[in-house]
Amino acid sequence: MTEQTRSTPAYAVAHLRQVGVGDAIIEYLTRIDATLAPYGGRFLVHGGPVTALEGVWDGDVVVIAFPSSGAARAWYDSAEYRAILPLRLDHAHSVAAIVEGVPEGYRATDKLAALQGA
Repeated sequence: MTEQTRSTPAYAVAHLRQVGVGDAIIEYLTRIDATLAPYGGRFLVHGGPVTALEGVWDGDVVVIAFPSSGAARAWYDSAEYRAILPLRLDHAHSVAAIVEGVPEGYRATDKLAALQGA
């Protein structure tokens, strides 16, 4: 793991579509906060209104912040989260990913420099 990986935040991002809100999803929502706490996870976005600027957006967005990609992965792989994950997977069509953030002060030209090998 690089120093940047340890020092930059990471985000668990999910695009949820066709969520069947019933007992299983209610249980999932009731239990998820307790799974996040040990890993420093917190909701930044949880299904709020989406204003599509390009194309058609269907569904909801969830973004959970973690202090690092290691913490995000440890949460996702934890026994506590794995115990409730089927409640969501079996009742929603979704895609999910962990994405690394960028350090404080990052600028788009930093990416350009990396792409050009500078």
